Amino acid sequence: MSLKLVYPALALILWMFVVLGILFLRRKQAFAAKQVRMADVAVSTEAYPQPARLAAANFANQFETPVIFFALIMLAMEVGATSYIMAALAWLYVASRVVHTVIHVGSNDLRLRAPVFALGVVALFGMWIGVLLAVL
Repeated sequence: MSLKLVYPALALILWMFVVLGILFLRRKQAFAAKQVRMADVAVSTEAYPQPARLAAANFANQFETPVIFFALIMLAMEVGATSYIMAALAWLYVASRVVHTVIHVGSNDLRLRAPVFALGVVALFGMWIGVLLAVL
């Protein structure tokens, strides 16, 4: 088995834990600063201040296109599509997720965030092509 694709998958999982940590800290800060009470967020998280909502939105994003990434990693390993090009595309996707998070929980500038997201999707599409070519 080639580990070339295991490492970016593990890196993205670690990044997801980092984002969860950011979310936890921002929510904890909101409670500590008395910007929100438990009753305010018991049913909906809309009462959290913007920094906490951005972190929550980014954490939710970690379960959208990354699902495709993890499926492609497993498929690629199953069909032997584990070339250095596939590994580079996987790392490019992981890097795009990290940069996307930094922008999302930071400036949240969509002019920056959207192209980074698109780059990640292009990397995923390249990985899909790699898997497709391996099975044809």
